Amino acid sequence: MNIYGDYEDTLNQVMEDLLAKIQQLNQQAIDLHQPKLYEHLISRIKTPASMVEKCQRKGYPVTTTSALRKCKDAIWVRIVCNFIDDIDHCLSLLHKADWCSIVKEKDYITNAKPNGYRSYHVILDLRTPYQDIDGQVPGHFFAEIQLRTIAMDSWASLEHEMKYKLNIQNAARIGKELKRCADQLASCDVQMQTIRQLINESK
Repeated sequence: MNIYGDYEDTLNQVMEDLLAKIQQLNQQAIDLHQPKLYEHLISRIKTPASMVEKCQRKGYPVTTTSALRKCKDAIWVRIVCNFIDDIDHCLSLLHKADWCSIVKEKDYITNAKPNGYRSYHVILDLRTPYQDIDGQVPGHFFAEIQLRTIAMDSWASLEHEMKYKLNIQNAARIGKELKRCADQLASCDVQMQTIRQLINESK
């Protein structure tokens, strides 16, 4: 049995609606002659098998209610931005949006993880026209949003790929080099932001 039950199609619709709203925010910024909010979007619905595994790992009952209420990342979107300021702009617009509320934030940009991972995570409570697991209309569904620069995303993708390779030799040294690379890319993000500000000030 699919852990999402009758809500699998609804989750896909909620995700498509969320992407459309983010794209609309981006177009509004462009129409106002502001920089575009992001370079690209990535999205997915967590697979039923992955959701079952998460519920078991967290000690939750393996039920649709757990998948949609206790776990808040069935819907996942990554917003990959060009500059750090673009992340701040996206966050500001999400805070102001009348179709969602931010219920949790984790700032791994200001406070990077020990391995060098940088990203900004938020959990959104989305207000939708669809009935939710509690029988409410408008219904509420959760989504996890990750915001990163291109540099952060490139590093995380490579780190993820290498982390799952088996029989890695010199793992400690590789980890140290990855951390140094992450710090260098973070420095480049700051430098690029500074260059952008200097260009804007000279206009």
